[in-house]
Amino acid sequence: MQIYRHRQVGTLILYALGLSAAMFVALLAIVQSGPGTAVVGVVLIILLVCLFLFWSLTVEVTSERLAVWFGPGVIRKVFPMEKIRDAQIVRNPWYYGWGIRLTPHGWLFNVSGFDAVELQFQDNRRFRIGTDEPQQLLAAIRQVLRHAS
Repeated sequence: MQIYRHRQVGTLILYALGLSAAMFVALLAIVQSGPGTAVVGVVLIILLVCLFLFWSLTVEVTSERLAVWFGPGVIRKVFPMEKIRDAQIVRNPWYYGWGIRLTPHGWLFNVSGFDAVELQFQDNRRFRIGTDEPQQLLAAIRQVLRHAS
């Protein structure tokens, strides 16, 4: 049974990658042919793939699992709820950035902002999920954990 589901759009990521892709399209139109065309084309493809993969972050909590995925779901993590010991709201420093990061506090999935919910697992590992709804996500996780104990 689904307890919580939220998709956060990475607005800055959309603008930054979209603007960069538009600039490379314009550059491709200017260059048209020559030795730099292939490089510009490859960079444009990489930007478009990143835009497709990382435009949003979706978090879903059910009574059995917590799943988090970027964009269409190619990049995802699924955690069984019985492996989660606790969770807490945390604030990431600006230099943790966005995307997929390995931080001193474990892995981080984030598309925007600095707020996150840190999962603490039975084996003492940690994982941070960036969110613009930290209170609601934490409440959903704790609701499932309370019913499990």
